[in-house]
Amino acid sequence: MKQHPPKFKKIISTKNIADILNITKNSLDSRCQIQEVSTDLPFLIVPLKGLNEVKNMANINWELFKKYSSALALLVFSPETYKKENDLNVRVFIPYPTIPEDPATGSANGCLAAYLVEHKYFQKDAIDNRVEQGYEIGRLSLLYLKAKRHKDAIDVQVGGKVIMIAKGELC
Repeated sequence: MKQHPPKFKKIISTKNIADILNITKNSLDSRCQIQEVSTDLPFLIVPLKGLNEVKNMANINWELFKKYSSALALLVFSPETYKKENDLNVRVFIPYPTIPEDPATGSANGCLAAYLVEHKYFQKDAIDNRVEQGYEIGRLSLLYLKAKRHKDAIDVQVGGKVIMIAKGELC
């Protein structure tokens, strides 16, 4: 799936995101900023230091989230993974009680791919990464992110594999 060109929006302070996530600032990966990114839908992208920080996400303060961010939802990620062949571990939280966490989010991972290139997370202007998502909720998913900078633009593509939980037909 080819994503729309990314837009890099508001940057959130480490103090505010620590308050939103109910974590210490030491849990945050300080190499990159916390930023809203949109490839059509806006997500707040938050780099964390490791898998333990990702696993322990709970009790997000959605009132503070809405105060400091206009993003649709929140993506946290870590370079530490459950499976060694994957490059990143991701969780996507949504401020709706009926869907608190999404196990595989192409739109959010498109924003992440653009973010990784924009901030040179892997010290490159192009990425081709495997991202695991849904592990903490028992819905193991694998997403493939490709993104490349071309002059002032970043091209983003997302694909993947998910666990099917339902199937239906439209009449």
